[in-house]
Amino acid sequence: MKAKESRLLDFLGSSKQFVIPIYQRPYRWEEPQCRKLWQDVLRAGRNPNAAAHFVGSVVYIQDGLYNVTDQPSLLVIDGQQRLTTFMLIIEALARAQGETELSGDFAARKLRHYYLKDSVQDGERAYKMLLSATDRTTLKAIIDGKLLPDDHSIRIKQNFELFQSLMKEADLGEVCQGLARILIVDISLERGHDNPQLIFESLNSTGKELGQADLIRNYVLMGLPPKQQTQLYEDHWRPMEVAFGQEAYATHFDSFMRHYLTLKTGNIPKIEDVYDVFKTFAREEEGKGTTIGNLVADIHRHARYYCRMALGKGEPDKALAEALQDIRELKAEVTFPFLLELYADHADGVLSRDDLLAALRMIEAYVFRRVVCEIPTNSHNKTFSTFGKALRKDRYLDSIRAHFLTLPSYRRFPNDAEFRKAMETRDLYNFRNRSYWLRRLENHDRKERVAVEEYTIEHILPQNENLSDAWKDALGPTWQWVRDTYLHTLGNLTLTAYNPELSDRAFLEKRNMTGGFADSPLRLNKGLGQLLNWDEAAIRKRAERLSEMALTVWRPPVLDDAVLATFKQKKTEQQSFTIADHPYLAGGPVRALFDALRAQILALDPAVAEVFLKLYAAYRTEENFVSVVPQAARLKLYLNMPFADLQDAKGVCRDVTNISHWATGDVELDFGKLDDLPYVMGLVRQAFEWRMDMPGAD
Repeated sequence: MKAKESRLLDFLGSSKQFVIPIYQRPYRWEEPQCRKLWQDVLRAGRNPNAAAHFVGSVVYIQDGLYNVTDQPSLLVIDGQQRLTTFMLIIEALARAQGETELSGDFAARKLRHYYLKDSVQDGERAYKMLLSATDRTTLKAIIDGKLLPDDHSIRIKQNFELFQSLMKEADLGEVCQGLARILIVDISLERGHDNPQLIFESLNSTGKELGQADLIRNYVLMGLPPKQQTQLYEDHWRPMEVAFGQEAYATHFDSFMRHYLTLKTGNIPKIEDVYDVFKTFAREEEGKGTTIGNLVADIHRHARYYCRMALGKGEPDKALAEALQDIRELKAEVTFPFLLELYADHADGVLSRDDLLAALRMIEAYVFRRVVCEIPTNSHNKTFSTFGKALRKDRYLDSIRAHFLTLPSYRRFPNDAEFRKAMETRDLYNFRNRSYWLRRLENHDRKERVAVEEYTIEHILPQNENLSDAWKDALGPTWQWVRDTYLHTLGNLTLTAYNPELSDRAFLEKRNMTGGFADSPLRLNKGLGQLLNWDEAAIRKRAERLSEMALTVWRPPVLDDAVLATFKQKKTEQQSFTIADHPYLAGGPVRALFDALRAQILALDPAVAEVFLKLYAAYRTEENFVSVVPQAARLKLYLNMPFADLQDAKGVCRDVTNISHWATGDVELDFGKLDDLPYVMGLVRQAFEWRMDMPGAD
């Protein structure tokens, strides 16, 4: 590697051509990064005492070790965002001059000849910078003054227009002076001696941070021979970029890779760790004999499924597309690792289309029922990241039903009674998914769908706190309680296209007016036209009707008891030890401590199980979250969670991660006084909740 200081214009003017290799990310700078670079140029131009202004580095590679002045074609490893932006600034400066050109080297024709194109060369060789894919045609069209292609780069177009507007307000002389004073660090690498990937990862940029997917693409492609790079890019990576679209690729591809890795490894990586987890996964796959080409092909395959699931792109089956839309509307991204597996098995012929649709609707019902029942959703990540382990693919759909039906209580599929009660009594107006549930209730099993988005939500009993006397009389002497209790509940909510006209009118007026409830074609308004009064009894009766309908929209899994029994997993742990095998628990103060502790641990959740082992007692749901080792005068506890994640205000816990110990868990503490039980249980509860909520989940 060789580095030297260079003026930007000398650097651009002396090079024949920069080429952005296919493994580099597309142009990603947005307005904040462009404005920052613009301010750098203006600051340099306005300060007569500034000899130079440094803005960063440009790293490139070639076959031998040369400086920019000696080598006509350079592959840019780092700095393309900055270089591309300077190209846009220079073209905007050239256009801003109009018919009156600046003097000297900053005249429009000279700017284009020295820094944007080499008029001596033909074709693409004439351009000082060749970007990749869509970016290339867009930048070329701007430099040539031609119409942009239909699939132009949104970022390049927006940023060029930004610089054109900034030029109108700027002193062009200051812009020229600023550009003349800009310095970069010119870093050349020698192929075969320098490792571009390591240098690329270690560089700090003042621009837009690289995403995890950008790093992954570079990791996959950078080290390959050029021919294989081109083949993998054209066959797999470029089609993924096109399928996602420019904006979605920038915002969704990191998330896709996270879900893909969750599916493949069974663990949910933190979004900032996706690249590191991918490198480990790729090396493990290589050790199994998987080529990089096969790995990228598999990523491409799952990316197609992700586009259907997360972006609503490319699913030709209308019913499947609608089911996926409903899952998206619930913002249930945590289900995506499992959905990727379902889609892959469907593509392989393992899961039929009808069973895939049934599985999607079951997943939707599970998520929605739990949200309505206000069951904490922090266990969803574990449920769906490990769901595939419970599948019996020879009886695919039944195994999904069985797994849902046998989930422990905190991860349960709410039954009809629990769901119906919540639907009838919960505030469903101040509910993030209210348009979703109204749409699903109205359109369930309809062939002619109602465009719910064209309607607004109507409170039959008005929201106005100053109810009219007519409404108070209709509700009776407890009108205030009725209003407070039922205002935002299912029985009082409906849809209408006449919200302003209905307003706070009395019920019979709302019923009989033009566009009123009696005229409504909506299912949700069925029966309102026959009612004479709207009171507590009417609200409750309508809520019962709609909640009954909800049971058919969000159906629970159903299996015969005999079939379910064949799926239930038998306990694999043999209780070869009991409390009697622990002499320190035979009686006395330690037994009293243990009895008090175990009672509270088992009360955390009905799913908590107690298992006695030779040296300790373990408490678990799917995994141990605390282990209790009886000793002569105390109990020693081990919490199965990272020490760094524990909130321990009293500092009683010890990190024993690298210290040999008997039980499961790397956080150790002593429990010797009954008075300490509340604090100890606070620590145990943290371990329990940490095990339910896998780290790195949404």
